[in-house]
Amino acid sequence: MTRRKFLTLGALTLPVIAADTLAMAPTRLRVSKLNVNEPGTCRFVHFSDLHYAGDAHYAAEVVETINALDPQFACFTGDLVEDRKFATEALSFIEQIRKPVYGIPGNHDYWSQAPFDEYERAFAKTGGAWMPDRRVALYEHDIELVGMGVTGMPAVVAEDITRHVLLLHYPVMADHLGTRQFDLILAGHSHGGQVRLPFVGALSLPLGVGVYDYGRYDTPGGLLYVNAGIGTLSQFPVRFNCPPEITVVTI
Repeated sequence: MTRRKFLTLGALTLPVIAADTLAMAPTRLRVSKLNVNEPGTCRFVHFSDLHYAGDAHYAAEVVETINALDPQFACFTGDLVEDRKFATEALSFIEQIRKPVYGIPGNHDYWSQAPFDEYERAFAKTGGAWMPDRRVALYEHDIELVGMGVTGMPAVVAEDITRHVLLLHYPVMADHLGTRQFDLILAGHSHGGQVRLPFVGALSLPLGVGVYDYGRYDTPGGLLYVNAGIGTLSQFPVRFNCPPEITVVTI
């Protein structure tokens, strides 16, 4: 493509994207779909990176959207809060999800020294579990969920289950699983970059993302999906061409 054609295409495209983005506040949710195989026998939702800081109206919308989707269960891949003072209120929204929620921590949950004992109780109230460095066998769905935490993940696998799903926060860890293989790996952390430009992609990404900034990838550890996240970083509460996301997974 010549420089002139590139600039012409950009001039035509950017106003459309800008107009759409002006109507797309950082809290305008998008529901995406990920079909791992056809026909899938299990349907659940994946969400990540709430970064709750007191916006109760938006958190309630997230909960209402998940409940309206009526999944069999939900998976959360970290960063519930950046500041532990918001943890109790954020967990009250997790408890309002009417299906089991299985979750792992993100870097901000660790850095804020969030009360993981409260996390355990809240996730358990949903019928799910808080599961860093743990695994849960969902025999009714023929799925094993494996949670990665700060020390890694459990080595034992449920051999009587045929599908194995890994929850991790840092997408780049999909390259560092040794010989372990998963049918699906779910991650967050990147927020999709929050700001994405045509032909360029994400302008800035945190460490721990690697080449896996947003969407579906084939990795050494298996199929990876990186969710764009629900919230934004407190010091950068902006999204452009990268709406917050809840993913409906069929496997």
